Amino acid sequence: MIEFRNIHKSFEEKVVLDGVSGVLERGKCNLLIGASGTGKSVLLKCIVGLIPTDQGEVLFDNRDFTLADRDLKTDIRREIGMLFQSGALFDSKTVEQNVMFPLDILTKMSKEEKLERANIVLKRVGLENTNKKMPSEISGGMKKRVGIARAIVNEDVKYLFCDEPNSGLDPQTSILIDDLIKEITDELQITTTVVTHDMNSVLGIGDKIMFLFKGKKVWEGNKDEIMDSGVKEFDDFVFANKVMNKMRHG
Repeated sequence: MIEFRNIHKSFEEKVVLDGVSGVLERGKCNLLIGASGTGKSVLLKCIVGLIPTDQGEVLFDNRDFTLADRDLKTDIRREIGMLFQSGALFDSKTVEQNVMFPLDILTKMSKEEKLERANIVLKRVGLENTNKKMPSEISGGMKKRVGIARAIVNEDVKYLFCDEPNSGLDPQTSILIDDLIKEITDELQITTTVVTHDMNSVLGIGDKIMFLFKGKKVWEGNKDEIMDSGVKEFDDFVFANKVMNKMRHG
């Protein structure tokens, strides 16, 4: 479980997060949703420590990450897996080398142990026998799956963060990535957080949903409660997304 309390973040005069609090639950796909510019990606980066908060606390299983010393922060970071929006693969490294990268910097495993672990997670995401391929030789969907394999390659991972995992993907591939994220969350019983504005993802894997609007959390619930939110800003977001999806896909 991850808890964040009263998170504030501004860039110069622009307030991006204005006192946001919430709990991300273990064994669930926790979705941070909202239109572009509402602060959801900034919130994710504040939670994992990529961006410092101006105010507030972040706790990983009751361990205060905000005030943690260097050793505790290192321990917590070892338990975090990240899937970045672009995939963020190293173009000069093979699929195998990309997946093993966290093990290179976070563990003292032997080369054989790293390779064994890489093969396990590549098989889990359906990419066995792609070890020696370069990122330029695989599709966008495959790159996202390599990113997921890399995010979970360290067996210590307890928290998975996915920033717009369906960005740039066609609808069918997006569903496959959503399903894979959900399956891994259930299998590993980890705390998964997904930043998205895709209503298909929300309706497909939204165990817990937090809707941000102008830097504030204005609605919270699950995918079964969406139609009865009673929050105008959220209803407008849902309706706009449904209309856009219908226009794009007929």
